[in-house]
Amino acid sequence: MRTFTKGIFLLGILFLINFLSPLFVNADAERENEILSLKIALIGPGTPLYFWWGHIGLLAEGELIGTSRFYDWGIFDFNDDNFLYNFTMGDLIFYCAVSPADWHINYLVQDNRDIIFYTLDLDLETKLEILRFAENNILPENRRYNYHHFRDNCATRIRDILDMAVGGQFYAELGNAPGRFTLREQLRRHTHQSPFFDWFLNFLMGQNIDVPITAWDDMFLPSEVIRNALDFEYTDRAGSRRPLISHVEYINASQNRPVILDEPYALWPLLLVFSLLISIVLFLFYFFVHKRKCFMPIMGSLNILLGLFFGITGSLLFFMSFFSAHDYSFNNANIIFINPLLLTAIPLGITMGFTKNMRKRLRALRFLRMLWSYVFLSGVLSMLIKLFPAYYQENHFTHALVLPFVISMVVILTLFYWRKT
Repeated sequence: MRTFTKGIFLLGILFLINFLSPLFVNADAERENEILSLKIALIGPGTPLYFWWGHIGLLAEGELIGTSRFYDWGIFDFNDDNFLYNFTMGDLIFYCAVSPADWHINYLVQDNRDIIFYTLDLDLETKLEILRFAENNILPENRRYNYHHFRDNCATRIRDILDMAVGGQFYAELGNAPGRFTLREQLRRHTHQSPFFDWFLNFLMGQNIDVPITAWDDMFLPSEVIRNALDFEYTDRAGSRRPLISHVEYINASQNRPVILDEPYALWPLLLVFSLLISIVLFLFYFFVHKRKCFMPIMGSLNILLGLFFGITGSLLFFMSFFSAHDYSFNNANIIFINPLLLTAIPLGITMGFTKNMRKRLRALRFLRMLWSYVFLSGVLSMLIKLFPAYYQENHFTHALVLPFVISMVVILTLFYWRKT
């Protein structure tokens, strides 16, 4: 009987230990967080274009360091020597810097930004390693780095810190996992609020960002770092499985900011409708005005405006493709039909619309017809080469905008030329 009683007593003790041990573990974890807590701060989009994709940083606080510190790998300075030149050439310098967390967060709240903290579930030794790494990064000799939109930015730096914290397990799980979208599609989830900039940025980006990517590559965006970290579990030094994120704090909710889309929306139908409406207006204009003296000045002015817009954008693309380090613009099929050649529409439009000599005006009209015919035919060619997978590019946005009104220009100029000759 005594043996049975002792057995029951021991089972009860074991049960209590098993039941109460998580409380002691949690107490230890809470005490470690009081000593040093590391959090990832996810910052929502801001108003300037370069803030549309959000921001991310590392927050450190606790008894060990006293005042909480915000480590930021997304610092740049417009007043840097040769900033504009370096930006133009694709050789932009960014910095790692640290600031008082309270000051930084208050500034972001005043700037109407979403702010969410994600507490990292790491042991004290690992957190100390991360803190030493961050402190080393802010040293004058280490704080500068060559920024790249997709390969090295504030988000990829935090991604790499998380991977370091779990001994490479983050990359092991996500380094070869398929990404949700291409780089272009990930970018476009954040640009829907401005159809113009959505089109313009896509126009400048070439085939290199339309290839399949991994979940690791997805994390050039701050929100993708957090999305993957929230679902991630790792094996700690003791061999236990634990989540990377243990707690989420919602610090501030922005007001009237555009939402980030779950997936990019289709822009090309809107651009196609817009271009078709312009084409209809052009044909109506020709039908009612082609017999009047104002026709050629108005058409000349239209060609000047088109030459300015597409000539300048084509020249920018030409420069970025062949003379800069902006590698995301390389291998861009848009340059086949939108390039510096379109600048010739400016002097041709001036001659057609405002030169008194009718012979010169008709000659300028003929060359303009040839120019827009070239744009149309080369645009069709840039569509056909997409049938070959090695040359595929998501540039249907530009095709939808340009080709309908260009063919209407060719038809109208041809009809008018035949009428005058």
